Amino acid sequence: MHKLGRGHRDKVQQFMAITGASEKVALHALKASDWHLEGAFDVFYSQPQIKAFTDSRHLEELYSRYKDPYVDMIMADGISVLCNDLQVDPQDIVMLVVSWHMKAATMCEFSKQEFISGLQALGIDSLEKFRERIQFMRTELKDEQKFREIYNFAFGWAKEKGQKSLALDTAIGMWQLLFAEKQWALVDHWCQFLQARHNKAISRDTWSQLLEFAKTVDPSLSNYDAEGAWPYLIDEFVEYLNENNIIQKGQPIDWSLKR
Repeated sequence: MHKLGRGHRDKVQQFMAITGASEKVALHALKASDWHLEGAFDVFYSQPQIKAFTDSRHLEELYSRYKDPYVDMIMADGISVLCNDLQVDPQDIVMLVVSWHMKAATMCEFSKQEFISGLQALGIDSLEKFRERIQFMRTELKDEQKFREIYNFAFGWAKEKGQKSLALDTAIGMWQLLFAEKQWALVDHWCQFLQARHNKAISRDTWSQLLEFAKTVDPSLSNYDAEGAWPYLIDEFVEYLNENNIIQKGQPIDWSLKR
């Protein structure tokens, strides 16, 4: 590694620490991704041989550790034990990423197939490997495409079974969790607006379009197009911001200065 510059050496060390891979594998993945660390993780974890490294007996043991005593699934209590083992808060957004990898149908539940298939895809067959992958999963939230996929996944995952829409309180909790990661300046105003003016469940269209709004419309609304094809609820939100003088002279008010 002595021929590498310091920046490249640091990335090799980071990659090895997070993935547990050898220096040779780390170099291969980083070179293949033009030395982009997140891209190197994708290269490493997408390799088909990763699946082959998992031991099915160990996967069964992990599943049995968390399985509900009365139902052949991992339920809320089992997930709480898993979080404790991983040293992760159950409210940590990384558990949403874990559920996304497992293609979980419902919040606070993993079927046996979801749990085992998800771990196989991640190359995990022990708690030690699971803990190592947590940091990698956090980096996935910084990838724009993956964040979009995780965001859209969250709607179906968080809604009640059999419902088409997402309960407002649940939607607000999910938005605060997701947009804390992306630091959307208007998220608190959006949540306050919903509670004051809407107070109804959230449709999938509103859910998906809000991400586009947050990504493309400046918090000062300087590039907001009133003739754009936004859902009515987002148009009403813009009116609410203007009516309440939350946006002034192209700048959002700093409410921390208002007492």
